[in-house]
Amino acid sequence: MIPVTSFKGRKVALFGLGGSGLATAEALVAGGAEVTAWDDNPDSVAKAAAAGVPTADLRTVEWSGFAAFVLSPGVPLTHPKPHWTVDLAHAAGVEIIGDVELFVRERRAHAPDCPFIAITGTNGKSTTTALIAHILRESGRDTQLGGNIGTAVLTLDPPKAGRFYVVECSSYQIDLAPTLNPTAGILLNLTPDHLDRHGTMQHYADIKERLVAGSDTAIVGVDDSFSALIADRVERAGTKTVRISRRHVLASGLYAEGSRILRAEGGSSSLFVDLDGIQTLRGGHNAQNAAAAIAACLAVGVSAAEIHAGLKSFPGLKHRMQPVGRKGSVVFVNDSKATNADAAAPALSSYDRIYWIAGGLPKEGGITTLAPFFPKIAKAYLIGEAAPAFAATLGDAVPFEISGTLEQAVAHAAADAGGDETGGSAVMLSPACASFDQYKNFEVRGDAFVGHVRAIEGVTMLI
Repeated sequence: MIPVTSFKGRKVALFGLGGSGLATAEALVAGGAEVTAWDDNPDSVAKAAAAGVPTADLRTVEWSGFAAFVLSPGVPLTHPKPHWTVDLAHAAGVEIIGDVELFVRERRAHAPDCPFIAITGTNGKSTTTALIAHILRESGRDTQLGGNIGTAVLTLDPPKAGRFYVVECSSYQIDLAPTLNPTAGILLNLTPDHLDRHGTMQHYADIKERLVAGSDTAIVGVDDSFSALIADRVERAGTKTVRISRRHVLASGLYAEGSRILRAEGGSSSLFVDLDGIQTLRGGHNAQNAAAAIAACLAVGVSAAEIHAGLKSFPGLKHRMQPVGRKGSVVFVNDSKATNADAAAPALSSYDRIYWIAGGLPKEGGITTLAPFFPKIAKAYLIGEAAPAFAATLGDAVPFEISGTLEQAVAHAAADAGGDETGGSAVMLSPACASFDQYKNFEVRGDAFVGHVRAIEGVTMLI
């Protein structure tokens, strides 16, 4: 745990007592803050109280004495409308911050020079975050991995000299971190997402820009217009800026040509690494992720040799294009983290013959943007609430069945792929949907897929 000492002896209000919220409350208490915490869920309040966190309904307390209001990232700050606690904080003139902001204040107070890499973007955040942490750990560095990737940032070990932090940041977390200042900040890409929480694409992009604008070194993917403009702005403001691309040759920065990552400086470029043969970094999207990881590691003093070794040994990110089993020439791929069409596209682009399991709770736009990959799909197996709409989109372009459940889909896809005489096919769960119609989250869905694969007679598990 990182005790939050920056509010020692002062009163702090907190709302949201889920996993990260409870961890934040406990870190504030450990640091000596006078906490008043609340949640709309009575069970969460009871759990916090049992853990020694003082609780009270924030509707009934006097707000003028609070030094800060700590809001869980999952609670609306601005859109579609501010949560009632936000209105109370604004009325009292109380600063609104989140757990990442508390972390950066503790770092500044206790170990301002310890390397801190922060990663954001619409897609690819978790893979890039995990890859950077793997490279650092494999090189023998004391590495802490957390944030939006699933480990609350304040549950990490406290900042100290020589300790490296790799933190994935969602737009919600950045919105609550006004003084975010990484050693190296990464913005991978921007496509429409979470607009229900941010109102417009421009507002969403403005929030993401804060992460790289506050960095010592800004690493920005420039393959979309929003991010390219952000790179130009932060560079003009005087921030050292490293551009990365998977689509364009750059005069300066890191860019991909197929599986090759080239480093450009002074108008000339040279090969930095070839990812060919690294199955966990397969596909053009992973070339971008690798380029970002390389740039960040170089920025914090990791050698080229250490980076090469870490790339080659990367085990991959669980639930993201993760090869989990093999039977004959058929590979089974868990891409449960692909919860929208844009997130599913990288996996579909990375294999040539796919038995595709898709569906769940649909996102806006469905799978129409995936039409360029339909020729790769031997057959689709549709599950969950999205199945009828996905079937209508596939139409005559792709053979499909409405399997209904994941268990049925895995069994049928495995049988069909096993009988495919062309060989070299993939049975792939890449749902392009949220999981909430059938599963608690994408992790539970991915674990269920792995379990169903493990039950197939003759399969060799790869994890």
